[in-house]
Amino acid sequence: MPHDSAPDVDDDRTKAAERHALDAMATTALRDSVNWFLLLAGTSNVIMQLSARPIGHGVKDSPVDEGNLFLNPARRRRTTLGYIAVAMLGGAEERAAYRRATNRSHAQVRSPEGAEVTYNAFDPALQLWVAACLYKGAEHAYERVHGPLTGAFAERFYREGMVFGTTLQLPHAMWPATRQEFETYWQTSLDGLEMDEPTRAYLMRVVRLEYLGRTVSPRLLRWRERLVTGYLEPRFRELMRFDWSDEDEDRFARFNRRMARFTRVSPRWVRELPFRRSLHDVRRRLEAGTPLF
Repeated sequence: MPHDSAPDVDDDRTKAAERHALDAMATTALRDSVNWFLLLAGTSNVIMQLSARPIGHGVKDSPVDEGNLFLNPARRRRTTLGYIAVAMLGGAEERAAYRRATNRSHAQVRSPEGAEVTYNAFDPALQLWVAACLYKGAEHAYERVHGPLTGAFAERFYREGMVFGTTLQLPHAMWPATRQEFETYWQTSLDGLEMDEPTRAYLMRVVRLEYLGRTVSPRLLRWRERLVTGYLEPRFRELMRFDWSDEDEDRFARFNRRMARFTRVSPRWVRELPFRRSLHDVRRRLEAGTPLF
């Protein structure tokens, strides 16, 4: 009867209104982390995300060829950068559109029956881990330029970081309520990570730029591996079996100090340039009715 379904209708309307409010969330504090460090640490962040074994297998074995890094590297880079740009700089309509596009792609990403490692791209726990890694990347990008996050600004920055999850399908209630609760979640999650050899081998192929399909100079690859390693927390270095010496740390710190000085004196449009270009591409596609993915 009609009265029996009314509560469900009201609940759906409430959820829709809540989702729209989250999509419309201003990211004025989070925006201060939009800089070149997000790109420099991009591969490191991928390693962080895929260190959760189900996510590693979900990406490695994904049946979605269009989003496969080794089959369509340009498209994969565009959609990944587009997601970050929309989450951090976009508006409500762009976030909602990107979520719908992501959902269509993720609907195919689930483990086959009988798989040793089970995964489902719509698993909220896995989405929380991805969002948490992206948030950590933003936090690190901010702190490398501006110093530690503190006080009320730190909590506002953290709350705004929720967009990394809600631009997917993560229920906002799953995002830890405070930065301290997030840290507890993060440390507990680190303790539970494990990485198998197939995932490690896949990630090493990413580090070595094999998806480019051409020879890359050994010198560049050595520099890239040091950079990727430097932007990883010790636990992830351990999982990847990366070596890291005091000398490596000194060189890495000098590089970051130079990059931080350059970033601080750069106008905002320079700091945001790659992300602004990506957001412009998303808006152009939406206006033209072109698929985002």
